[in-house]
Amino acid sequence: MHLDVQDLRNFYYRSALGRAAQRVIRDEVVRFWPEARGQSVLGYGFAVPLLRPYLQSARRVTALMPGPQGVMSWPAGMPNVSVLCQEANWPIDTGHIDKLIVMHGLETSEQPDLVLEEASRVLGPGGSAIFIVPNRAGVWSRRDITPFGYGRPFSARQLEVQLQRSGFQPKRTSSLLHQPPSHRRFWLRSGQLIEKVARTAGAGLPGGVILLEAQKLTQEPSGGGTAVSTRPLKVLAGLASPEAKPA
Repeated sequence: MHLDVQDLRNFYYRSALGRAAQRVIRDEVVRFWPEARGQSVLGYGFAVPLLRPYLQSARRVTALMPGPQGVMSWPAGMPNVSVLCQEANWPIDTGHIDKLIVMHGLETSEQPDLVLEEASRVLGPGGSAIFIVPNRAGVWSRRDITPFGYGRPFSARQLEVQLQRSGFQPKRTSSLLHQPPSHRRFWLRSGQLIEKVARTAGAGLPGGVILLEAQKLTQEPSGGGTAVSTRPLKVLAGLASPEAKPA
């Protein structure tokens, strides 16, 4: 079940907890992808909070929002790049995208395999994608006061398996949002410190969100198929140069 676009906008842009979550996730995306100069960057779901760092340098930035969620104009004060689309039919040419960010688009979909099929289709050879999903082991997926409390949460292994089935090779994973999903001032003020401590402590502490970078696999000819002869079939040889027959 997709959340309404207005609820997503209110969380990320009009609540202190949402702005804190946006900052943590966006900083990690930028750490993975410091720049996208001259590249085509696509967001799917509600990925607009993570796309702003690429607006100036990328060749093109597009934000796709699924029909059940709804669409909003973005970015504010600039030409709109948001487009409403069907989950299994993205209005993007095959192989035209260099970088793809999916947030609130996979765990809420009733047809995630088709979403991933479209993700693979629009990426060019060797293109990369970042998927942000609720962590099954984290606290954020157990409370519905944030968008990460809706839909199907994943473990890192579950997400990797689903991506591999759809032609992606997982490359690296990060666990984020270790602060409690609370609007209390104490936790909001302590959020950055908690994230820093959790990162120093290593991967043993489950965060509320899994961020996984994957690369589109390029199919290479295996060489094990049946050989196809390029010589003309003998059965048709007579058609090419018919011989005269006695009457």
